[in-house]
Amino acid sequence: MGSLGALVKNPDDFYPLFKLKLAARHAEKQIPSEPHWAFCFSMLHKVSRSFALVIQQLDTKLRNAVCIFYLVLRALDTVEDDTSIATDVKVPILIDFHRHVYNRDWHFSCGTKNYKVLMDQFHHVSTAFLELEKGYQEAIEDITKRMGAGMAKFICKEVETVDDYDEYCHYVAGLVGLGLSKLFHASGSEDLVPDSLSNSMGLFLQKTNIIRDYLEDINEIPKSRMFWPRQIWSKYVSKLEDLKDEENSVKAVQCLNDMVTNALIHMDDCLKYMSALRDPAIFRFCAIPQIMAIGTLALCYNNVEVFRGVVKMRRGLTAKVIDRTNTMADVYGAFYDFSCMLKAKVDINDPNAQKTLSRLDLILKTCRDSGVLNKRKSYIIRNQSNYTPLLAVMLFIILAIVMANLSPNWPNN
Repeated sequence: MGSLGALVKNPDDFYPLFKLKLAARHAEKQIPSEPHWAFCFSMLHKVSRSFALVIQQLDTKLRNAVCIFYLVLRALDTVEDDTSIATDVKVPILIDFHRHVYNRDWHFSCGTKNYKVLMDQFHHVSTAFLELEKGYQEAIEDITKRMGAGMAKFICKEVETVDDYDEYCHYVAGLVGLGLSKLFHASGSEDLVPDSLSNSMGLFLQKTNIIRDYLEDINEIPKSRMFWPRQIWSKYVSKLEDLKDEENSVKAVQCLNDMVTNALIHMDDCLKYMSALRDPAIFRFCAIPQIMAIGTLALCYNNVEVFRGVVKMRRGLTAKVIDRTNTMADVYGAFYDFSCMLKAKVDINDPNAQKTLSRLDLILKTCRDSGVLNKRKSYIIRNQSNYTPLLAVMLFIILAIVMANLSPNWPNN
């Protein structure tokens, strides 16, 4: 739950947080009763509560297909992420994973915590997969096959160039964008969009995660996971792990800003993709993670804390994004606000300052040209609040009591 200090500073977070809690409780009540579907949706809530919330708003058939698509790829990712698995064991599993989804008896023990449960009881996912319509099955199988082959390729290959970086991100996330577009089309709700736009939707999210998760990945045991391209980091340090050393703080932040600037190139494609969506539930499903990504990049940019710990949006702001994202006007407004926040942090002496500013200015112009910026509430420029610290504390206490009565669990990002 959001801290008391955060709520005192941002008392207008109270209502969105309350609504988010109620939505989470409602989503948990919608978990199907059949054992295999109950396992799948319960697991979805455990590995990504925020994602589970937006999935629940989709049409039932599409909701089920997206849930299984997510869990299949999460399982595939668990195999890739487990650095304790020998390469000669891991690579064949990744390559053949698209076949395993048809086998109700297949499972492979790896990962930790909830991910280990997912892998140990993967038969539930396979059983649910086999109940999906043929069109959904074919789309999931195709993307799983391509992603597994791409992951296997990069098990044996370092991310050297920016082109390698884009290729890796395509395999692990761009293909997710392509797969979701296929599922949306198979449902009859959306037209197929150009693959380049679907790919950018995935790349923008993946690059944000890679930037934010630097410290977690570099400290991975028994072996570091390195996704930042050598072509970028070698301009600043001799070894990627040197970025976390305090004596390299200046160079580390410059490298970080270079990485963020690289990610910004996908923003225009993301806006084009979202503006073409027709179904309101699909729109929210796609738009909320994209707004979270640009918000996270705005926090990470020029922030040495990326190399010291975890940098992420406060829970109250996440709740606001989920609550307020309903139309393209909301997306333009959020992209505009967070781009302004990022732009304000640009140091003109940064080696990539002009490139960063150029890319931000293009996005800001696109948002202004939409003509809808006056139709939203700002995430950044808050109106003068009528709340007092005492009232905020009272609201926090009320919220805590209500939450305790509703459920002991609070939705995680």
